[in-house]
Formats: sequence, C-alpha cells, structure tokens
Amino acid sequence: MRLTKERVIPNLMKSNNGLLIEHIKRYEFASKFVKGRVLDIACGAGYGSQILLDGDKAGSINHIVGVDIDNETIEYAKNNYSNKKFIYLVNDATSPSLTAELGNFDTIVSFETLEHVKNDITFIDNLEKLLNPSGNLIISTPFGRGRGMPCSNPYHMHQYKEEEFVHLLRRFNSIDMYYQRNETIEKAIENKKYYLMVAVCSN
Repeated sequence: MRLTKERVIPNLMKSNNGLLIEHIKRYEFASKFVKGRVLDIACGAGYGSQILLDGDKAGSINHIVGVDIDNETIEYAKNNYSNKKFIYLVNDATSPSLTAELGNFDTIVSFETLEHVKNDITFIDNLEKLLNPSGNLIISTPFGRGRGMPCSNPYHMHQYKEEEFVHLLRRFNSIDMYYQRNETIEKAIENKKYYLMVAVCSN
C-alpha cells in the first residue's frame, strides 16, 4: 500500500511520527463518546476501528462500519484490522444514496475528511441524515484561512476558520468544541495556538 503525505498507515510509519501520534490521539479522544452502531467515514487504513474498540471499556459498541472511497485502502483495512465487530465498505461520503445504503448510526467519527471534500455541504448533510436521534458526531478539521481560499496543502479543498466550521455544523442540536495541538486535545486555553478543531455534535 502506498504511503502518501495524507495517508496514515501505522505499520509503515515510525511510532514517533507526529502525524501518526496526532491521529491516534483523536481516535482515543473519540472513544469516550462512541456507542452502539458506529460509522468511521473516510476510515483509511482501518487502525481507528481498533483504537475505538480498545477504548470501549463499557462494551457499548455493537459494531463499527469503516467506509472509504479507495478500494485499495479498504482491502488493506480488511487484511490488517479484522474483527467480528468490523465491517469495511467502499463508498463515497457525498453519495446521495449513502443513508439508504448504510443505514443509521449512533456514533459517527469523521477525522480529517471535511477539508478534502469539494462539496462539503453535501457531506455534512449526509452526516446529519446518517446520525440517529441522540447520536454523537465527532468531527475534526485543521484551521485555515477560510473556506474556498487557497492553501498550501495540495490535498485540501478547503481549510476553515472556526466560525465557518461551526456554521457548517449548525444543523446539529449541540456543538461542543475542542482544540488539538500535537498530542493534546482540550478546551481552548487563552493565547494558546492550536492547529486543529474537534467538534462533538449531538442530534
């Protein structure tokens, strides 16, 4: 499997790789909120499913559905992170038939996906439709100069200001904001610089 700048594959990376550590910390953070039927949208190599399951000390996860648009990535996930509670599927996060094909979920995890999606509004619409009442969405994206503005990362369609990110999520009943710098995910501390936003939303 090819390792690109934006693709996290723990088996092909050094354990002290900063990008890997940051991604692992996001899944560990999300494990505090997961329950029931779980969707990891743009799941990548599948390592996140294992982290979520390992963090489920109460046994509240029924199963985890990992979805990615890339066939090779899903095959890798199936071969390297297999579990009777895991299902891996190829699909497009902006597909109009996504809810009909996948059903509904009690928890949705979406890490470092939004900035890659050109039709971001459709993506968020799908997340709302996929999420059950009283369900949790845990979603992250890096800070940027603004939606649609040029950015230095060639893989990103958008990089958002915080108010733009929150505005996209306004359809959810509650939005609880956290911020990440390196390994730490926390409520904002005044005058501390963060690189990434994490929102915990509820329907």
